[in-house]
Amino acid sequence: MITLDRLVNVLGGYGVRLCNRPQARTAWLRSVAVADAADRHVSGDLLLAVGASSLAEAMEWATAAKATAVLVKAPTTGPGDQGGADATGPGGGADADVEAAALSDRGGAGVERQAAALGDRHHLAVLLAEPAVSWSQLAGVVYGLVLESRETASGRGPTDLFALADSLADVIGGAVTIEDRHWRVLAYSRSQEAGDPARLETILARRVPDRLRELFQQQGVLTRLAADEPVFVPADPGNGLTGRMAVAVRAGRELLGSVWVTCERPLTGAHRHALADGARTVALHLLRSRASADLERQVESDLVIRLLDGSADAVTAISRLGLAARPWRVVAVRAHTGGERQAALLLAFEQATTGFGWSRPGRSALLGDTLYTILPAEQAESARRWITALRAELPGQVHVAAGIGAPAEVAELPASRQEADECLALHEDGPPGAVPPAYDESWGDILLRRLRAAARTGRVPARGPVSTLLRHDSRHGTHFAATLRAWLESQGDLASAAERLGVHPNTVRNRLRKMGELAPLDLDDARQRLAMTIMLAASSDEVEQL
Repeated sequence: MITLDRLVNVLGGYGVRLCNRPQARTAWLRSVAVADAADRHVSGDLLLAVGASSLAEAMEWATAAKATAVLVKAPTTGPGDQGGADATGPGGGADADVEAAALSDRGGAGVERQAAALGDRHHLAVLLAEPAVSWSQLAGVVYGLVLESRETASGRGPTDLFALADSLADVIGGAVTIEDRHWRVLAYSRSQEAGDPARLETILARRVPDRLRELFQQQGVLTRLAADEPVFVPADPGNGLTGRMAVAVRAGRELLGSVWVTCERPLTGAHRHALADGARTVALHLLRSRASADLERQVESDLVIRLLDGSADAVTAISRLGLAARPWRVVAVRAHTGGERQAALLLAFEQATTGFGWSRPGRSALLGDTLYTILPAEQAESARRWITALRAELPGQVHVAAGIGAPAEVAELPASRQEADECLALHEDGPPGAVPPAYDESWGDILLRRLRAAARTGRVPARGPVSTLLRHDSRHGTHFAATLRAWLESQGDLASAAERLGVHPNTVRNRLRKMGELAPLDLDDARQRLAMTIMLAASSDEVEQL
């Protein structure tokens, strides 16, 4: 089950476009039908007009199937052809007349307008595909999305995992919980009679609590699950645990998750076989769900990357992402565990893209070693809350750094991305526990960082009063550069400068006199004072080391 809006956004990556009835985007698609000459009674929310000889015939088929939308290929015409038999087809009548007129227009716009007109006449939303796209490819995408993209309490995943959990609970007689490989709850049986406090806590938090994961680690449960061995976990009243049995959910050698069922003693016989069979069924569900989710992530990621590098029509791309053409912020995130970066980053991307598009505030993409997310341009604190929520869903040992770009119109998102990158670098170099910086709040720090970067690459004057003072300080252990900076920051107030330096005002006065003997300091010239302030800011690392 999926909305027409989400289907259109994904199929847009294959050149499919919605021709009419934008109000139908909110419609839910629960079934797919394909016209069949042997069965004229097919029905479904979306009809694939495979084999239709004309747009008019496709509309007739979709109307007969009681469809909400129809996916049809644009008719093709040869040189000098005005539509011919393929244009009119068996539809005939007024529909065929207006279709033939549309096909006489050499551009695709005529076909699109005609598809829209026919769709409006039959109260159908028309999705028009390019002739070059194969029906097998389109059908694979559509079936994957409509029949497998179902939502659970934890985001993407087939709803019938809950039905499977209920079925297992009925057969085995215990409370069942299905979890993914990151200990997040995917589904659980409705009966709570055989449950315990630990299971209830897990369901409410939608993931296994840290203390229980540590307990299972100590008991060797994780090692035995990894070895594909059903595990019995004895009761532990201190942690709210009754006895339970766990089995790994696998696809080949890959661990996808686990199934847990409460029981007083290890399962044997038919009950043990039922648990193993249930795990294999869960694996099939998760593989189909992951294929659908990966497809959506790929389409979303491609569109976001094109927005951020400025290579796409911004308004069109943001619309295909299901977002409004209003100001947005770009958030840049890096995640790592010690020296390992890729696994934590992929986990962060998976978490950022979990759930259907309309249930998430933004859209995300992985580019290099950075996760980029487009978020509504509200106050920077809203973006920080999103970062905090993302961090809370990752394992405790994962370190997260982030930067927040300033609000930008959709066409200016490349600039917001650059700002987010600079804020991310600022956060990575900052003290532990610092909040992620936002460009509109930290632009001054960003400017100083740019100046220091310019200084490190030799792009500041090697001669001049500040350079002379820095060399003198380095050779003789004086503090002339720091004194000049304090005097400039204090706007010439000797007492304030002395307080900053922790010395007597006369010391500042004497240093200024000696500095004037070493270099031409024109402290009465406002332009000279500004230039020296900038130069000292660019050389702040060197000043602080002296």
